[in-house]
Amino acid sequence: MITAKIDAELVPLSTDDTGTIRVGKTRVRLDSVVYAFNQGHTPEEILMQFPSVDLADIYAVIAYYLNHQTAVDEYIQQNEAEGRELRQKIESNPDYQTFRQRLLARREARLKIF
Repeated sequence: MITAKIDAELVPLSTDDTGTIRVGKTRVRLDSVVYAFNQGHTPEEILMQFPSVDLADIYAVIAYYLNHQTAVDEYIQQNEAEGRELRQKIESNPDYQTFRQRLLARREARLKIF
């Protein structure tokens, strides 16, 4: 009888210094892969969007997501909330508003030329 040694592999996820969960040894975020999957993309289509990620890692991340959907969804919702708060903070800065108005005026001037 031949017995094969099968090693369990860890899920290819790591957390960076900012608390962002990345896939494999790439800069691709967990939420990017999950979002694409939830939009109906196949792992092969996700690979086309993120060619730096191994196809096997995409499958592993999707399997992890399906087995831990509540926790991953909570992580994503928390990141989205933090992003909204940061955006509101930036947009409420008067210097940002001044800069934004200057850019919009420049854009408007360019559109009038064409």
